[in-house]
Amino acid sequence: MRSCQFECDSMRFVLFIVTAKKAPSVSHAERVGGLIELTRPGNAIASGVLTFTGAFVAEGSGILSHLGATSAATLTTILATGAGMAINDYFDRDIDRINNPERPIPRGAVAPRTVLGFSLVMFAVAAGFALTLPPLAMGIAIVNLVALVTYTEFFKGLPGVGNLLVSYLGGSTFLFGAAAVGQLSPAVGVLFLLAALSTFAREVIKDVEDLAGDREEGLNTLPISIGQRPALLIAMAVLLIAMVASPVPYFIGTFGMAYLVLVAPAVFVMLYSGYRSFDDPTGGQSLLKFGMYFSAVAFIGGRLTLLL
Repeated sequence: MRSCQFECDSMRFVLFIVTAKKAPSVSHAERVGGLIELTRPGNAIASGVLTFTGAFVAEGSGILSHLGATSAATLTTILATGAGMAINDYFDRDIDRINNPERPIPRGAVAPRTVLGFSLVMFAVAAGFALTLPPLAMGIAIVNLVALVTYTEFFKGLPGVGNLLVSYLGGSTFLFGAAAVGQLSPAVGVLFLLAALSTFAREVIKDVEDLAGDREEGLNTLPISIGQRPALLIAMAVLLIAMVASPVPYFIGTFGMAYLVLVAPAVFVMLYSGYRSFDDPTGGQSLLKFGMYFSAVAFIGGRLTLLL
């Protein structure tokens, strides 16, 4: 009997070895593609554009005399944002197995340790560019780099706190660009406020979208803490505040009439995205991001009309 049992167990083991699928190997191209994907290049470049916009709003045509500082600030933002996105995926790798299994780490395109090293190198290069900027811009860069590194591990799971931190980071791109050319002004402060408000709303909606994975991981985000509907109502209220504040740059003379023409549809899209998020958080936050990018076009167009 024991001999028969041993033979049966041996046969099962052999069958397992023969029929088991070999884990797919990852090519160098797939690994590089995964690393690039982790940086969310669209978001990183968009953040760089906002930094340039902050410098352009502050200096106008005088930006031509600050091309070095503007370029360094823009590159700092792109690299730091990309690094922040990558390290966020590193810390979120367990959550992403539930929320976003198609992301590079869960699907096996790149190893977690590789992602960590890659993001730290990008942070270091970003810091190198930041050191060439004026002291105020350098200070903003240091604060933002620390915030990007610590966000997921220490602040993301605190109700509202993580959202506030990300909203500051989103708005500070304007401040950073203006500080790089040495021209912080009330107008740039208004842009910071508008960007921060819309970013806060988008982050809350995104937390609703990621509810299942965040709860599984033990995070205590705003929707988990107070409920999905109350969290979405807060996001909608914040968007309404942004709508009311949106004409201010025109009335204080920072932007021309083109700004009002361009910002009106952007605000409408953002308000609609908040409404849509009650039924479709994924579609709502994607639409809100589009509205935010379109509002950046309004900022540039509004400033140009005063220069031409």
